[in-house]
Amino acid sequence: MAKRRKVGNLLALAVLSTLAERAMHPYELASVLRERGKDQSIKINWGSLYTVVQNLEKHGFIEAAGTSRQGRHPERTIYSITDAGRAELADWLRELVSVPEREYPRFEAGLSVLGILPPDEAIPLLRRRLEALDADVAQQRAALAEYGKQISRMFLIEAEYHLALTSAEANWLRDVLAELDSGAFPDLHLWYAFHGKEVPPS
Repeated sequence: MAKRRKVGNLLALAVLSTLAERAMHPYELASVLRERGKDQSIKINWGSLYTVVQNLEKHGFIEAAGTSRQGRHPERTIYSITDAGRAELADWLRELVSVPEREYPRFEAGLSVLGILPPDEAIPLLRRRLEALDADVAQQRAALAEYGKQISRMFLIEAEYHLALTSAEANWLRDVLAELDSGAFPDLHLWYAFHGKEVPPS
């Protein structure tokens, strides 16, 4: 079971891991995280960055390490990670990597009540999703092939994982649609009957 973290927002994980490299101010943190595409693997609300930084400081995971000023910009506080922050980061990473946790994708929520829609409406919607997934898989593969020429695989591993998940979903959906199209899907007649219809001939 996942631990209850003093600062549990995953943006805090990104902040700690970035500050583990070097001290920087929040504006620079945001720039580095955007540049590295961290918003592709972590759901980030950029407006909450300063709140996350304040909470990390409050709990002793980071600390002010000085200030900097560039041109006419106001003075900015530079933060560095503390020993407690490094320990929290390592512990959090160990948990995230080793402990499977139940997640709740929106698609799964939709599937759980899919029967509310009649099959002749639901099936085309699923087919539309599959087309989008196939396009996404092709785009991800192309991007990985391109980035792989310039960036170490270690820094692309989360993109590989996302591609694997997207590919698996597309393959599963392809199989389900094949069953629905052929009439082999179990109890398909009950789904049609629920909506006062009969299974169309395949």
